[in-house]
Amino acid sequence: MKIGVLAAQGAFIEHEKALQRIGAEVIEVRLSEHLEDLDGLIIPGGESTTIGKVARRWGLIEPIQAFAQTGRPIWGTCAGMILMAKQVMDGAPEQPTLDLMDIAVRRNAFGRQVDSFEADLDVRVLGAEPFHAVFIRAPLIEHVGEDVEALAQLEDGTIVAAQQGHLLTTSFHPELTEDDRFHRYFLELSD
Repeated sequence: MKIGVLAAQGAFIEHEKALQRIGAEVIEVRLSEHLEDLDGLIIPGGESTTIGKVARRWGLIEPIQAFAQTGRPIWGTCAGMILMAKQVMDGAPEQPTLDLMDIAVRRNAFGRQVDSFEADLDVRVLGAEPFHAVFIRAPLIEHVGEDVEALAQLEDGTIVAAQQGHLLTTSFHPELTEDDRFHRYFLELSD
């Protein structure tokens, strides 16, 4: 299984380590040709405007959109979720997006860096054991389209993980934990 990680900025190395722990071959994606033989792609957390601008400068926006149209899975974590959304509620005008997933997101919805937090989430697709999630300047999902399934919510009902077919998003950082279940779930989507 060969998984690409967009290596523009942010937590791409942490995703690489998680994927390697579970036996996936990892490719750092910086050029459109890096997408060619991949089974899936992860867009990591970081700073969404920066990642989007770098992806645009590297000529990756259209190739990633074409990659998604092939049915191969894409997973966006935190900033990656913002980039995958069709609508960014409070995005800067220069915020590039991939316009892939029928979700509306709000950036930095929980506050600043000092407002980061952790929470145990019920994620049915991962089994009965709660998933310990790390939220760092996290976005949230304000609205999901008809074809989008909410995978995880906070106690107040705020959606923090969703899936639309082969597209997966989490507003938290599974790569910052030792729990590999989300990465394993992503590999299952890649089969």
